[in-house]
Amino acid sequence: MASIAAPVDLSPLPMRDRPLPRFTQLVAGLLLYGASLALMVRAELGLSPWSVLDQGIALRANWSLGTASAVTGVAVLLAWFPLRQRPGIGTVANVVIIAISLDVVLAVLPAAHGLPMRVLFCVAGVVLNGLATASYVGARLGPGPRDGLMTGLHARTGRSVRACRTTLEIGVLALGWLLGGTVGLGTVLYAAAIGPITQTCLKFTAVRVKKDLFP
Repeated sequence: MASIAAPVDLSPLPMRDRPLPRFTQLVAGLLLYGASLALMVRAELGLSPWSVLDQGIALRANWSLGTASAVTGVAVLLAWFPLRQRPGIGTVANVVIIAISLDVVLAVLPAAHGLPMRVLFCVAGVVLNGLATASYVGARLGPGPRDGLMTGLHARTGRSVRACRTTLEIGVLALGWLLGGTVGLGTVLYAAAIGPITQTCLKFTAVRVKKDLFP
């Protein structure tokens, strides 16, 4: 039987509680997230599961990858209702900043030449994505649409962030592949590693208040 982990409180906190460092952490995480996706695109070894879905949508609608990411993010918000998730400033920022960061970094980041460089880009993208996710979710200014599903399932089921994240990634990957998104070894690495990386990084990035430390 799968173990049940004690939920980490990632619910949004009032903006007045340490607003500057938390907002800085949020924006930095979102910018790095977009950059991490661009690294995986340039590696050409397979995209992250959500990017596979975004790419499939972009190909069918003739959009940029950033635009498809934003549209997907808005659509995913509909799945929040049964989980009773509350959006915050981070939710809106997620949709906008990641889409812009992804397209901007893609415009300036050169292609990776040679297998060693492509592998380096891919691994760096996966690790950076896990850190970026933990950074902006841990700021507790409201999770992004996709991570709202992760944190909502985490809170409602009591299962670890790692288990919830990995389950979501696999489902999205299948849908994205059916739509024509690119799947490769990088996709497998991402799906397997992103949960543990995010879980580990959250230990250091999740903002805690007194009630979290002394319930």
